[in-house]
Amino acid sequence: MEAYVMDAFSAAVFGGNQAGVVLPDRELSDREMQQIAGEFKHSETAFVRMESDGSVTLRYFTPAGEVDLCGHATIASFALLRQTGRIGDGTFTAHTKAGELQIRVSGETVWMDMAPPQLLRTIEEKDYPALYGAYGLRPEHCPEGFAPKIVSTGLADIMMPVLDHEVLMSAVQDERAVTELSRHYDVTGVHMFCPGGEACTAYCSNYAPLYDIPEECATGTSNGALTYYLFLQGLVKPEEENIFLQGEHMNRPSEIRSRLVKDGEVVKVLIGGRAVMSMQCELKI
Repeated sequence: MEAYVMDAFSAAVFGGNQAGVVLPDRELSDREMQQIAGEFKHSETAFVRMESDGSVTLRYFTPAGEVDLCGHATIASFALLRQTGRIGDGTFTAHTKAGELQIRVSGETVWMDMAPPQLLRTIEEKDYPALYGAYGLRPEHCPEGFAPKIVSTGLADIMMPVLDHEVLMSAVQDERAVTELSRHYDVTGVHMFCPGGEACTAYCSNYAPLYDIPEECATGTSNGALTYYLFLQGLVKPEEENIFLQGEHMNRPSEIRSRLVKDGEVVKVLIGGRAVMSMQCELKI
């Protein structure tokens, strides 16, 4: 069966976030998909099935287990389908365990709907020392007027604000502590960010050691959640395009774009980006 490595949220090979993308030639068991994801060793591997009605079914596996949704692997999958001529420009339905998503493909850019944004919880101030301490930081590194919050656009993450880019880059993760915090709060991981000034909407670092991902250089779902967080803070306006820069720690700079759409009381978030193919192979099982 065909298997690929795609560099998502990048316009050049060896940038962005790599995802495995597998086009199975038969029905695969959960165990087989898990084994393939372990063989690829990327943060996520997507398994893609084209349906007779033109929609696409996606399942996502990390080396440690299945997740309901992965933004960068979705961008990678549809970019691959476009590049290999399986689809053209247009709007497509993606079936995922997080729900049905609308995917828009236009040339090299793929835009995807996130699941409905939800603010799930605000971290109490008494818990700041444990959260910030897990990165060698102190509670006073949280900027005034902000608070760590758990937000989901398909996957729940802790949105963790820090003062500035210098603090963001100085963070050093205690993987064991963050793993335990992720279990305690029932989240995928931590999405640390600071304001981007004129360069971008925000600089970000993403950590998910609970799922064997010490750090991830581009995360669509997390930046979708961050878009909603910043909207609630009054820092993101509907219809404007936002740019999140991620992956500096890992020397894999990534650019993730987002838009927030508001229709009356209904709010949804779109994540967009490009992906390039860095590897093509045959998988024999």
